[in-house]
Amino acid sequence: MWALVKAALILVVLAALGVLAYAYVGPMLFPADFAAPATEVVKPVTLEIGQ
Repeated sequence: MWALVKAALILVVLAALGVLAYAYVGPMLFPADFAAPATEVVKPVTLEIGQ
């Protein structure tokens, strides 16, 4: 049973390291995945002053 828990913990650590590596190296290798949306959003705002 301990071997199963140990294997699961190792997989969790490896997955966390993989996500961390993707966060740091990803923008260099896959810039389109990390680019911000380039669309302009315009919404009217009604301000109720004095109420």
